[in-house]
Amino acid sequence: MEPQTIVALVLFVITYILMLSFQKFRPWIALVSAVVFMILGACDVIPGFGFKQAFGALDFNVIFMLLGMMGLVIFFIDSKMPALLADFLMSKVPNVKWAVVVLSIFAGVVSAFLDNVATLLMVAPIAISICKKLEISPIAIIISIAVSSNLQGAATLVGDTTSIMLSSYANMNFLDFFWMNGRPGIFFAVELGAIATVFILLIIFRKEKQKVECKIETKVEDYVPTILLLASIATLIGISFVPSPNTTGFLQFLYDTRSGLVIIGFFIISLIYSLIKKKNTKTVIKHVWKEVDKDTILLLIGLFIIIAGITQAGLIDLVADFFYQFAGNNPFGLYTLLVFASVLISAFIDNIPYVATMLPVVAGITAKMGVDPNIFYFGLLIGSTLGGNLTPIGASANIAGIGILKKNGYNVKLKDFLKIGIPFTLTAVIVGWGFMWLTWGIW
Repeated sequence: MEPQTIVALVLFVITYILMLSFQKFRPWIALVSAVVFMILGACDVIPGFGFKQAFGALDFNVIFMLLGMMGLVIFFIDSKMPALLADFLMSKVPNVKWAVVVLSIFAGVVSAFLDNVATLLMVAPIAISICKKLEISPIAIIISIAVSSNLQGAATLVGDTTSIMLSSYANMNFLDFFWMNGRPGIFFAVELGAIATVFILLIIFRKEKQKVECKIETKVEDYVPTILLLASIATLIGISFVPSPNTTGFLQFLYDTRSGLVIIGFFIISLIYSLIKKKNTKTVIKHVWKEVDKDTILLLIGLFIIIAGITQAGLIDLVADFFYQFAGNNPFGLYTLLVFASVLISAFIDNIPYVATMLPVVAGITAKMGVDPNIFYFGLLIGSTLGGNLTPIGASANIAGIGILKKNGYNVKLKDFLKIGIPFTLTAVIVGWGFMWLTWGIW
């Protein structure tokens, strides 16, 4: 192992340990580590890595898309359209068992296009309200909604940060998640997994037959945010057909960041509309600034630089060699290893830094094997996104759900979560893993 590789490995491990130990300070730990990598490059400890390379490692398409989608979601939730849809669905269910299933499905479908935590925060109050009326514990119901919202984040390009990262890294467009190279995309694998988990929920809640009575009381205050959100998704689909200019410079930058620029554009339109309507600039700006997840943006900036640093130091190639030797020249073995190793790892650590690290590793392994990397990218996403549902700390939606329950006076025990998380996760992962290999497998 080269000296620069050893230095990069030590710094990377220290960074990971600190991020795991001090969750609240993850963005700042990542940014400090990124600065250290740049200093090491400037001192020629990691040759060929400096400020220019660090700046070039920033994926502005991911940053723009994530920031813009966060803003659009804020206005969409404020419009109360999601709450109205939830009210409508609840008015159609006969009992608690089906209320749980419908709320979970609704949360899953919504989170395929919106942030998972935002979806949970939107749906959870409805479930808690029903539970209070019926005088039953909301613990199992909130957990079910949390894992369902996390499940379908991998279904579309805009459903989760990791999906946005994959699309930008592998140059995938919105439609590639549905249909790619003449084959079904990851959307169908995730949805089949979601359908399978419905039966798990029906078994878990089979005894909850209390009657549910719910009236449609929510009134949508403004339809414009909904129109703008739908228009942004339609535009993403449209620009996916725009051919590459195959050039360099600013024109190529615009093309490479076109998805992010579109979402940012719609966010700015939404912001201007809100400023004009409410006529209170300070209140609107303060609200948006408070709700936008700045920590995730800063974390990603740091991670992009860190990954570029360890790549330049040769660490990514080293890890790729390890995986290649471990799996052998066996595509199915590698695919299975990626999926289930990602499930276990993501059950305990945040999937954003993990996916950021593994994307170039997967590219390196598949290059050695001489195989199409796309099924392995999808396998990585299935394992890392769905694996977060295995434990209470594996996904932000799970942590948020437990926080909501605590605020309402309910303490969640580990066994409460595991009895739903384990069967739910394994069912979804096995179905997704099997479907992707059957449709994309290399025989």
